[in-house]
Amino acid sequence: MTVSIPQSFVKLDPAEGWGLNNLPYGVFSTGSDDKTRPGVAVGDKILDLDALSRSSHFKDSPVPAEVFQGGNLDAFVAREPEDWAKLRAYLQKILGVDSPLKDASDLNKLLVDRASAKMHLPIRIGDYTDFYASYEHAFNCGCLIRGPDNAMQPNWKHLPVAYHGRASSVVISGTPFHRPVGQILEKPGDKQPIFAPCRRLDYELETGFIYGGSASKLGERLSPAEARKHIFGLVLLNDWSARDIQTWEYVPLGPFLSKNFCTTISPWIVQPVALEPFRAPQYDHDPELLPYLQDPEGYNYAVPLNIDIKPEGGEYDRVSVSSMQHTYYTFAQMIAHHSCTGCGIRPSDLMGSGTLSAPNDEGLGSLLERSRMGKQPFKLGKREDMTWLRDGDSVRISALVKNGDAAVNFGECEGTVLPPLKQFGQ
Repeated sequence: MTVSIPQSFVKLDPAEGWGLNNLPYGVFSTGSDDKTRPGVAVGDKILDLDALSRSSHFKDSPVPAEVFQGGNLDAFVAREPEDWAKLRAYLQKILGVDSPLKDASDLNKLLVDRASAKMHLPIRIGDYTDFYASYEHAFNCGCLIRGPDNAMQPNWKHLPVAYHGRASSVVISGTPFHRPVGQILEKPGDKQPIFAPCRRLDYELETGFIYGGSASKLGERLSPAEARKHIFGLVLLNDWSARDIQTWEYVPLGPFLSKNFCTTISPWIVQPVALEPFRAPQYDHDPELLPYLQDPEGYNYAVPLNIDIKPEGGEYDRVSVSSMQHTYYTFAQMIAHHSCTGCGIRPSDLMGSGTLSAPNDEGLGSLLERSRMGKQPFKLGKREDMTWLRDGDSVRISALVKNGDAAVNFGECEGTVLPPLKQFGQ
């Protein structure tokens, strides 16, 4: 798809993905000022939307000033999709080459250096749901657990499998977390668990998507076409996983403590309209999905997703390159299924795609797959026996996609493993 790339008076390199065709939203603070305010990234700057809303330049805005004066993006996310589109057009205009803003006396108050800003959670997450929607990942895990003949559970190709996560432990990129402690089996075949720090700590390479617009009412079902309109934006997401805690606890109800200790998201929310040039076909569904899930107009996004690991005191090394397109269900289908019972979904609810693995060893989205459940150590930088994450390790997810002159950068989703806290029970 060929798109027209608007030009800006802000100095930028279009190939870096922070141009006017992207304009992702985030929340930041600066210096000793702990006041958080919404902003939009452009080049190496952040346009301060709070400051803009209090200036005379905001007089032609399509949304009220108070939308950006609450310290986060919740009020804007709750606006209708038409307002998202109108504000995007307004921002492209006031940041364009012919904008009077470029000569404004207060420009230095409106544009902040992105490198000097501290990023915060952009929304107050109400609920968090994580799906399991990559066929490649599900098949790989099934082979490791049950063998290739029984890899896929009977329900998997009929519905987007998911679990409800813990919104209280969703953190912004750069936030370290302590290794979780819980019940694990000390060795295979044990019947009696021990209480100990997780020994099989893993990452999960995911895309997060944020629900926006009006809340769905109790009893209301959304079609995939209706659900797609409610996707405010996308972030990178790492749903850290304690595999040994998960192995012991997941029968019969699925993940609990193995997933509730930390989920990291990137700070910039990329709107779907910015990804239009990077559409990819959705998967063919065999067997055919039930009518409520069919999405004939649906699509995925061909956005490369990178995973790098850095040991404490070391350098980052590339572990895998997957893609956002490796999801069997579209994001709209996931939301539609979520709502089919009449479950209410509210603005600023967060959902994750589940681990996105490519159909090759270079694109595996978790260490569970890469190390074959820890049974096949691999070389990573100077480390000859990489299997699971160690204390001090940092994991970074990044995404930059290009198509001709169009480029979109998601920024980074990074977290560092700290030693477990010594507390009651140890």
